[in-house]
Amino acid sequence: MQQPKYKRILLKLSGEVLAGQLSYGTDPEVVREMAEQICEVQRMGVQIGVVVGAGNIFRGVKASIKGMDRVSADYIGMLATVINSLILQEALQKLGNYARVQTAIEMGEIADLFVRRDAVRYLEEDQVVIFAAGTGNPYFTTDTAACLRAAEIGAEVILKGTKVDGVYDADPQEHPSARKFDRIGYIDALNRGLKVMDAAAISFCKDNNLPIIVFNITKRGNLTRILTGEHIGTLVEESDG
Repeated sequence: MQQPKYKRILLKLSGEVLAGQLSYGTDPEVVREMAEQICEVQRMGVQIGVVVGAGNIFRGVKASIKGMDRVSADYIGMLATVINSLILQEALQKLGNYARVQTAIEMGEIADLFVRRDAVRYLEEDQVVIFAAGTGNPYFTTDTAACLRAAEIGAEVILKGTKVDGVYDADPQEHPSARKFDRIGYIDALNRGLKVMDAAAISFCKDNNLPIIVFNITKRGNLTRILTGEHIGTLVEESDG
């Protein structure tokens, strides 16, 4: 078996990916497929942490725009990420792969509280660790939570799995002539306002020299191909200039 390019990764999954073609909730077949891809990666000897968004259930920012208190809306969004994380955990365990859910908000009956040294130990024991409830603080997105957890566990790269095949200079659905970037620097991504991650997350990755790869995870095999060194999606890293 080919040696993986990375030993430890943080996979960020959008909630919309888990929904598949549904307008709300999770598609069991899609969740199973995501779990299978994660298992494939682990069989390669890669340690994997996961952060799942909640856009398929609840979006705090959209709710606050419609009049809900932003702090309350964000906490509801955090709880929605716990739901997605538990669903993914169940799918992984049905495939015989033990997974831990660690949350930033204490809820001992259903998940462990996030403790960095425990997370690292679980990874070293070849368990998948799913980080839920964001950072535990309002006003921070799951993108920022993914970057924070990646740095804390010593991940070598953040793999952002979405429904699109990379980062474009415009929305490819609205602009068919939009150009995809194979590689772009953090500052350039920020200055262009590109939809890589939110500005706080990109800035955090820049400060901590954490590369981000944005790719289409719904295309089976892409995750494994990235880990065998194939260039898939868009790489966001420090620019040469």
